[in-house]
Amino acid sequence: MKVLVPVKRVIDYNVKVRVKADQSGVDLANVKMSMNPFDEIAVEEAVRLKEAGTATEVIAISMGPEQSQETLRTALAMGADRAIHVVHDGELEPLMVAKMLAKIVSEETPDLVVLGKQAIDDDANQTGQLLAGLLGWGQGTFISKLKIEGGAISVTREVDGGLEKVGLKLPAILTVDLRLNEPRYASLPNIMKARKKEIAKKTPADLGVDTTPRLKTLKVAEPPKRQGGKKVGSIAELVDKLHNEAGVI
Repeated sequence: MKVLVPVKRVIDYNVKVRVKADQSGVDLANVKMSMNPFDEIAVEEAVRLKEAGTATEVIAISMGPEQSQETLRTALAMGADRAIHVVHDGELEPLMVAKMLAKIVSEETPDLVVLGKQAIDDDANQTGQLLAGLLGWGQGTFISKLKIEGGAISVTREVDGGLEKVGLKLPAILTVDLRLNEPRYASLPNIMKARKKEIAKKTPADLGVDTTPRLKTLKVAEPPKRQGGKKVGSIAELVDKLHNEAGVI
């Protein structure tokens, strides 16, 4: 079974995001970048499937500038066999990414595509679902447990009301949630080996996908600062403040 794992280069989750002075976007100058945390979980799960003998090959793919190769090297060091880099310097919207992934799926013919449920930069939570729609494949989203036997997949999804179990048939699309696993740290020998592993380069033009943006960012602003809490002397005062000041009741 061949597994394809898309990974995205994003601002490291430990970094405090800064907005540009002109509010045109997020300031990326001299900011630490890393693999999207949900995608790390996807890579880890794919590698575990290979270690268990369920998967035969794990292919990592990333779309973005030249620096995205660093993210792919991380995936390779974690255990991916090879990587594909779609080089593009501009903004990529989820539909564009899904269309390029669909093209690569048609070329690579994987049995399973495993990706993070969302990226922590735009929080779109769209790519996996769009890809499943374009391919006409079954999808299991927000999964926290995964079991594969033969050509059947059993997943546990995290939904608003609790947990939901879903059965799927291969080929399928899976988007992973935080509780699926704990990603490993790449060892130094594996990091050195990853430098020699193959990264094939493509462009959106090679895949026949138009990357002209359909959306325009008008303004990016930081959320308002939270005000300090207030102590009240009675329930009646609390209800009054909730009604007249906070306007929540």
